[in-house]
This record gives sequence, C-alpha cells and structure tokens, in this order.
Amino acid sequence: MRIFVALDLDQPIRERIQKFVEEIRTAAPDVRWIGSDSLHVTLKFIGEWPDAKVPHVEASLGSIQAGPFQVTFSGAGFFPTPRAARVFWIGIEAKDALTRLAKTIDESLAGIGIPKEDRAFSPHLTLARTRSGSGAPGQRKDDKANRQFAKLQEFLATHPAPEFGTMTAREFFLYRSQLSSHGSQYSKIARFELQPAIT
Repeated sequence: MRIFVALDLDQPIRERIQKFVEEIRTAAPDVRWIGSDSLHVTLKFIGEWPDAKVPHVEASLGSIQAGPFQVTFSGAGFFPTPRAARVFWIGIEAKDALTRLAKTIDESLAGIGIPKEDRAFSPHLTLARTRSGSGAPGQRKDDKANRQFAKLQEFLATHPAPEFGTMTAREFFLYRSQLSSHGSQYSKIARFELQPAIT
C-alpha cells in the first residue's frame, strides 16, 4: 500500500484556491493540475508499505502529542527553480508548529523502521507538475530550462501575490495513494487529533 501523512484543507481555503486555479490554468495548459479535492499538505511521504504493517503506522501516529496551530496559505512559486520549473506551489506559513509536527512524525515513524527524511522539511501546497520528468521538488543534475510555466510566470509577475486565508489545523491524516489513468487518487485511512497539552 502506498501511504503518506498530511493535513487536509478547510473548505473555504480549498474553494479560494480552486477559483485561483480556474483563473490561471489557461496560462499553463500543458502541465498536470492537481484536482481541488486532492489538495493536501504533505507532512511525511512513506511510500509503499506492507498492508499488514499499516496498523503499526497508525499506532505510531496515534502516540504523537501536538496542539492545534494556525496555517496561512499565500504566495506562489516554482521548484526547483523558476527557469527549470517542474512544480508550481502555494506557500505556507505556520511559524514553527508545522515543521515541529513534521519532525515529530518523522522521528516517531523511524521507530518502526520507516527511514527518516534526508532533507529539511519545506512546507508547500503543490498545484501543478510538468507532464514529463520527475515531480520531485529538489534540484537534479539533468534539470533543463523549460517553458511550460513561462506564461504563468509572466502573469504572476504582474499581479499581487495571492492570498488564500488562514485555518486552524486541528487534525492530520494517514492517506492512501492509488495510481490510476487519471492520476493519483487519495483516500483517508485514519485521523489523528491535535490536542492542546494538558497542564
């Protein structure tokens, strides 16, 4: 089973992002846009994991203690660089809380044999990927200039940075990812509540 851990989005923010995408998608018609129902903030990508061991993942995530926090969605950019863009994203601001949660999840899952991340957590919300090549955000030796996002970049350069609002993250989820001819389909396997520390 292919699984990952992520935050879901509040509906008003999802709707604002969907409206923004409807306004700009004609500026990048040759890329793969993520459906609004599939938007999420990845905290930890696990990948293929034996079905029989998924309950161990759930137990590990269920032991995590962290409180609710504010998440603001604003701005936009490209990975790995604007010139060799493969991924179009929305920025996320959550002070240190989101990074701390991702680190706690990473360390907890390492205890059951899931490898730790080898690069720093970079919170973002992916909106689109190029159709060819890797969708990974990191720079690669074979990165080449591409113009699939060129018109979109021109549009963004002449408009104010988009603002999508702030939500309170009160829970996170274990998701299953299933590949299909229409792209990845995501479904929630388990929910984990973020609760304030008891003093």
